Parts: sequence; structure tokens; C-alpha cells
Amino acid sequence: MKDMIDLDLPTYEDMLAARERIAPYVHRTPVLTSRILDEMSGAELHFKCENFQKAGAFKVRGACNAVFGLSDEQARKGVATHSSGNHALSLSYAAGRRGIPCHVVMPRTAPQAKKDAVRGYGGIITECEPSTSSREEVFTGVHERTGADFVHPYNDPRVIAGQGTCSAELIEQVDDLDAVIAPIGGGGMISGCCLTLSRAAPEVAIYAAEPKEADDAARSFRAGHIIADDAPVTVADGLKVPLKERTWAFVSNHVTDILTATEEEIVDAMRLTWRTMKIVMEPSCAVPLAVILKNPDVFRGRRVGVIVTGGNVDLDKLPWMQG
Repeated sequence: MKDMIDLDLPTYEDMLAARERIAPYVHRTPVLTSRILDEMSGAELHFKCENFQKAGAFKVRGACNAVFGLSDEQARKGVATHSSGNHALSLSYAAGRRGIPCHVVMPRTAPQAKKDAVRGYGGIITECEPSTSSREEVFTGVHERTGADFVHPYNDPRVIAGQGTCSAELIEQVDDLDAVIAPIGGGGMISGCCLTLSRAAPEVAIYAAEPKEADDAARSFRAGHIIADDAPVTVADGLKVPLKERTWAFVSNHVTDILTATEEEIVDAMRLTWRTMKIVMEPSCAVPLAVILKNPDVFRGRRVGVIVTGGNVDLDKLPWMQG
């Protein structure tokens, strides 16, 4: 297998250990279906609703695994990260449950709802400009000042192992899936799917869904190496970050394909899901449905697990209210 040497990648056994470790702190989220969406797509869709998760997003799984895996000595200085939102508030939630500090670097343009949630969980925010380079530069200063344990939003073995618990639940809740699809930004959730499904259900195809305006993962997949965009602009604010070496190792070896959707298609899918399923979901979470509806020949007649990654939306700034 290519690019998987000396990367300290998590194992299936790490995922099982994570599942036991985080069980007291996370929900086993429900799987919902929609007859209307099945008819529109020609597929049988099973939505794994991580928007009902603690802290409103799947990222609490990886964050809890990292925080509760620390020794008491390591935990004393707290944890630190950079994040556009959901990892920030998930790590703040986990740190709060353990009673340790959490330092977060967030883009100044991050949704106010996510900033408020981070502070509500006790996180300490330092703002940066909305680019990967600014985020990493500002974080370096925070990390050096605090000495806190760095929990990367996705390029961290503990985080990937934690995210793998989501698809482990899904294949217990829904038998005989043909495929699983999830959004892709940095690749933490997709890597968790690869980690779990390649061992527990290798017959299940893994698809990633990405905004066309932030399609660096799709271009990387086709080029055979990581292509990183610094500051893409998309309504799917959780999917702006690039792949890193650990997530690329999983993506390049286990993902069947990465498919993209336009901004209009993403917003339409978000509205459609809100209207038909009566659930709150972020624009990033609507990308898989947008991709499914755009590519009926790929998914028609198949049983598909769709991971709804989060529900932390600024209700005063919904995308169809802009203009």
C-alpha cells in the first residue's frame, strides 16, 4: 500500500479502544430514512445523523478520544487546536468534561454560532485570517505560549480512530450497505470510514463528497498526490481545509471516488433535507446528498449510508437568506 510507511497511522484495534474510551461522553446517533429522497435519488438512503451528536457534530468522537487518552501529566497544560468550528467546539466540550483548558485558533469569519458554542464550552479563542497559512502561523504562537497538547482537527491518529467509531455504529444499525458517503475537507471522517470499513466491511464502497469551489481533495485523488488550496471560498465552511499525509494515506488507498457539487447544488440539497427530513444540518453536510442527486447512475439501486456530519448552523445567516 502506497504512502503508509512511518506515518503513525491508527489501527482497527485503536478504533475499538476509542469506542470504549469515548462511550460515556458521546451519543450513539440515530439513522433516519426518507421515502421522498429515496424516490428522488433512485437509491435507498440511510442518514447517520451526527447532527444529533454531543456538541452537534461527529468531531466530538475524535476530540474525546484524544482528550481522555491523555495522561494526567499531559492533560495538566490542556489541549490546543486550530479549527473553523466543529473540531473547536468538540475539543472544548471534551476538555470541559475533563476539566482542563482548551485553546482554539479560529478564522475571524467562522460562523458566530460556532464561536459562541466554543466559548460556551469554556474554550479560549484566538482569531486568525481565513486561510490555512494564517491559521497555522497564529496557532504556532498559541502552542508555544501554552505548552498545551496539540490535537490536530484531522491529521492525528487519535482523532481518526475516534471518527472511525461512527461507521462502526452505522454498519451495526444498517445491514448490507453497498456504499457509504461522507463530506471531505481535511479527511478525518473519511479516514475513519476507511479505517473501520476496510476491516469490518470491505465490500462497502467509500465515496467522498466535496464542494466544486474547494475541490483540492478531488484533484489530489486524480493527480495521485496532495494538492492544497490555501483559502478556498465555499458555503460549506467545514470543508475548506486540505488533506494531510495521514488522511491522504487512507483516502488514496481506500476511497472509491471523490465527487463534487456546485454551491447552488449544495444549498438546494440543504434546503431539501431540511424540508423533507425536518432536521437541522450544515451546508457541509448537504454535499453528499447533492452529489448523490447529481450522479444517479453511480448510486441508483444501492443501499447507501450517508453521514450527516453536523448541525451547528447560524440560524440568522442561512445560505438561502443571503443576497
